Amino acid sequence: MGNGKKKLGEAELEIMQVIWASKTPVTSNYILQELQGLRAWKLSTLMTSLARLADKGFVSCDRSSGSNLYAPLVEEDAYKTAESKSFLEKLYGNSIQNMVATLYCNRALKSSDVEELRKFLDELEEGL
Repeated sequence: MGNGKKKLGEAELEIMQVIWASKTPVTSNYILQELQGLRAWKLSTLMTSLARLADKGFVSCDRSSGSNLYAPLVEEDAYKTAESKSFLEKLYGNSIQNMVATLYCNRALKSSDVEELRKFLDELEEGL
C-alpha cells in the first residue's frame, strides 16, 4: 500500500470490514444488512460512502451482473499494517516498547495482558 492511499474514516472502515469478511463480492444491500446493528443508514447514505471508497481506490464496483457488486482493492492486512505503522510513528516515536510502557503505566494493560504478550513473543521467536 503506497503513500498515495488515503485513510479510511470510521464508517468507511466498518464498510470495508464487511467487504473484507466476505470472501466474494457483495451487494450494497448485503452491506447495509451487515451494518444494521452499527449504523442506522439508508441505502442512499451507504451508496455515497461506497462511491467515496471507490474514488479513494479501496473498492471496485462490478456492474456487469445488473446489480453492483463491491470487492476490495486493498487487502485488509496491508491496510492494517500501514495504519499500525503510521499510528506507532505518530504517537510513540515508532517504538512498540514506548507504546506498551505507556499502556502498562496507565493501567490500560493488565499483568495478564503482559503475560499473554510475553508468551506470544516467545512463540514468535520459536517459529523463526
